[in-house]
Amino acid sequence: MASLIFTTTSTTAGDYIRSFADLRRQTRLLSGCAASNAQLGRRLPGVVRASRSSPRLNGRKLRVAVVGGGPAGGAAAEALAKGGVETILIERKLDNCKPCGGAIPLCMVDEFGLPLDLIDRRVTKYISMVRREVLDAYLRGRAADAGASVINGLFLRLDQPEGPGGSYKIHYNEYSAGGRGVGERRTEEVDAVVGADGANSRVAKSIGAGEYDYLIAFQERVQIPEVKMEYCKERAEMYVGDDVSPDFYGWVFPKCDHVAVGTGTLTHKTDIKKFQAATRLRAKNKIEGGTIIRFEAHPIPDHPRPRRVLGRVALVGDAAGYVTRCSGEGIYFAAKSGRMCAEAIVKGSENGTRMIDESDLRKYLEKFDRMYWPTFKALDVLKNVFYRSNATREALVEMCADEYVQKMTFDSYLYKRVVPGNPLDDLKLAVNTVASLSESKCLEQ
Repeated sequence: MASLIFTTTSTTAGDYIRSFADLRRQTRLLSGCAASNAQLGRRLPGVVRASRSSPRLNGRKLRVAVVGGGPAGGAAAEALAKGGVETILIERKLDNCKPCGGAIPLCMVDEFGLPLDLIDRRVTKYISMVRREVLDAYLRGRAADAGASVINGLFLRLDQPEGPGGSYKIHYNEYSAGGRGVGERRTEEVDAVVGADGANSRVAKSIGAGEYDYLIAFQERVQIPEVKMEYCKERAEMYVGDDVSPDFYGWVFPKCDHVAVGTGTLTHKTDIKKFQAATRLRAKNKIEGGTIIRFEAHPIPDHPRPRRVLGRVALVGDAAGYVTRCSGEGIYFAAKSGRMCAEAIVKGSENGTRMIDESDLRKYLEKFDRMYWPTFKALDVLKNVFYRSNATREALVEMCADEYVQKMTFDSYLYKRVVPGNPLDDLKLAVNTVASLSESKCLEQ
């Protein structure tokens, strides 16, 4: 059984993994629109009324409900409120601690104006570590400061409009301070809905968005002795092998005063505790003497949903399935998709003064797919090639030692794009990769 460990103070294994996928130059596949549509399940555009012909809203502003208060919902609500749209944000768990590695790229800190005191640790100048409960609360707070109404509530269901231009009715339970009890049933009428309510999205179910595969992620927060924390504070470790997961990886990521130790799996969900025990064993010398202070578990989507927009309802973040395969990264894509969707609504409604329609929301989809589909596709290819067995993972580890791979990794992770490489170096890397796979007997039928 392979025992593979990525450990570095200059980058993370997630970056290494992404780099090779980027070198496969999947950007060129974007020229085939049919391939892009098939990959992300985009419905072929029909005849949709242009938004500029939509009626003006006399005496009121466009009203939008954002369901879910994670990075996607917080970013969407802030952009909507700043754009002149009347916005309500509904989130059930205002102290939610999702089992998330918490790695975000440098570009997100700058692009979303995140203050440095939100950052727990920095693993090189490219990668920052955050706690989701801290980041999510901050983004919701900014949305509230911009004018959004933040409601501590549990979304129940969505009623479709009774006619063209009619209102959607959203039903939810609102909770008092502390969020305990059954809550008080509420109903709101809105013009549009942004579903940012995670992998088990009720908004997605309400529009028949289709099912998708999902991973189960399990994480423990471990408070370790100060001397061990000193070693871990600038290191992100990722472990691969059938012992920690047959189709994902285990991790040890540093936080402010503890480390997050976790793993995930798509194909063997009932064995998740066994994989977590193996991850702890791999990290024994890092966490020995520590105390587990919290357990967390959560589903993570494995691919985008077949449908992400219907009428005046759009899905963003995990609800839409925006998590990259292999690396499991989703925070940046969640916040980015939420902001893109909100910007499309603001533009289509002329700052909340007109009704919108499906064509406005499809502009968000087109823009997101154009920018990020190559990255999702490249990581899909990578997982299919290298996550088949311990032998293929050995080949991946060998490939990660290449300096060219490391350089491309930094560029791709920093800019969140598939970065074109040098054709000659790409060719050399391809030859070396095939050689590594052959030596590991990975090409045997």
